[in-house]
Amino acid sequence: MSDALNYLLKVRPEAMGAYFSFLKQVGTHLDIKTRDLISVITKVAVQTEAGFKQYVRRALRNGASAQEILDALLMAFPALGLAKIVWAVDLLLQMDLPEFHPDRLDASPEWRDLGALDDFPVGETRYLSGEGGAFFVHRSAEAIRVYEARCPHQGTPLTQADLEGTQLTCPKHRWAFDLPTGACIARGDRPLQHLPHRIEGDRLQVYR
Repeated sequence: MSDALNYLLKVRPEAMGAYFSFLKQVGTHLDIKTRDLISVITKVAVQTEAGFKQYVRRALRNGASAQEILDALLMAFPALGLAKIVWAVDLLLQMDLPEFHPDRLDASPEWRDLGALDDFPVGETRYLSGEGGAFFVHRSAEAIRVYEARCPHQGTPLTQADLEGTQLTCPKHRWAFDLPTGACIARGDRPLQHLPHRIEGDRLQVYR
């Protein structure tokens, strides 16, 4: 949530509470992916950059493909106009999401190799970045967790510089995350995106 919305919730809790309650009720009969795609379009209509980035990430997380998001944008062309469509696509390019790269638009998720299991010592966290995206891998004595290296708030890229011990802190709005669990422990209310992974032989792979 943006700083402005947090402010309004604090100083006008009754009005904002009623507004959010209304939004939840009117989407009762829509599946979550459809609601997210509509939200993407509404953020383009009012040209809210932070909201657009947030709902693009949410739509992807809830099962929408990059092609479906582009379809939604282009189908809204008569109402939005070319200038707003271009504005939105410029933001998508700025976000540099792997799903929107031209050579991956029609690609299905696949198992991607992250490295040898011995490259991930127990008790440590590694940051990895490559063609398939950027990830944090945390290995404890009990489990291995693979996270997308983006803040779930507005999709801000996270890097090694944002890591201190087992805590990851977004540089933009200071959301902080506990890497052994992925839980948000400060400022925000959503966890890191935990990605499916497996061990094949002595190799760690992520489904992306």
